Amino acid sequence: MKGDRIVFTNGCFDILHRGHVEYLQEAAALGDRLVIGLNSDASVGRQGKGPDRPLNDERSRAKVLAALRLVDAVVIFEEDTPLALIQAVAPDVLVKGGDWSEDAIVGAPAVRERGGEVRSLKLVEGFSTTALVEKIRRG
Repeated sequence: MKGDRIVFTNGCFDILHRGHVEYLQEAAALGDRLVIGLNSDASVGRQGKGPDRPLNDERSRAKVLAALRLVDAVVIFEEDTPLALIQAVAPDVLVKGGDWSEDAIVGAPAVRERGGEVRSLKLVEGFSTTALVEKIRRG
């Protein structure tokens, strides 16, 4: 809606877990609308996470994210980075997890140039998809 504060984040969100949910809750609290840029299957494959990733296809991952009450939109992007999508959405707040410094977040300069805010949110320790996949493999 016009005048709403738009928050944007992006990622693979391969296996949704507590770390993702807490991160998305914190991100959503920074504005009125939460938009998620979701890496396509091909984009995830180019990130070097392993030949079996993503475990869930892009449509499945998008459907799970879209089902969360706090998510207003999910947009799948094919590129290696969400820069073009960030420029198109023009969010008021750009958010990534704490493993990204604010200066290293893709799209940060474009958001700041328009007077927007860039935030790196603390990750929930012990929760990552990669760690979860390894735990499942170990049994």
